[in-house]
Amino acid sequence: MKHSVFALVAIVTLALSACSPVPRYHGYAPDDMQLADIEVGQDTRDDVAEKVGRPGVSGVMEGAAWYYVQSDWVEEGWRAPVEVKREVVAISFDGSDRVANIERFGLAEGEVVALSRRVTNTGPSGQSILRQLLSNFGQFNPAQMLGG
Repeated sequence: MKHSVFALVAIVTLALSACSPVPRYHGYAPDDMQLADIEVGQDTRDDVAEKVGRPGVSGVMEGAAWYYVQSDWVEEGWRAPVEVKREVVAISFDGSDRVANIERFGLAEGEVVALSRRVTNTGPSGQSILRQLLSNFGQFNPAQMLGG
C-alpha cells in the first residue's frame, strides 16, 4: 500500500510539473542603461563593441548597422513554444563610423513597434537605400542612354 501511494504521488507531481511554463531566452539585446552609455554622434563602432559587445547580426552592406536581437519564449507542456517578447536594438553608423542612430523595436500584437529612438539629423544623405531607389523612380531619361 505504501508503495502504491508513493507511486501515485510521484506520478501526480510529475504530471503537474509538466504543465508548468518553461521560459526560454534566445539572443541578447542591451538594456536602456547600457545604451545610455553610448553617445550618438560621438562614439565609434569600436566604442560600441567595448560598451555593449558585438552583435550576432549586422547589416550586409559596408558600414551597415548592428542589430542585437533577443526573443523570449514560453513552452507549456506538449504545446508548441510561444514567443512572448522580441526586441531588436539597431545601432547605425555614419560614414566616419560614428553612431548615427540607436533604435529599439519590439512586437505588439504581431506588429513591429518602435519602442525608443535616439537619432542625429543627417539630412538627405541619411536616407535609406530603399528611399533613395524609390526617389529616383520616374526620373529616367531614355535620351541619356542613347548618348544624347
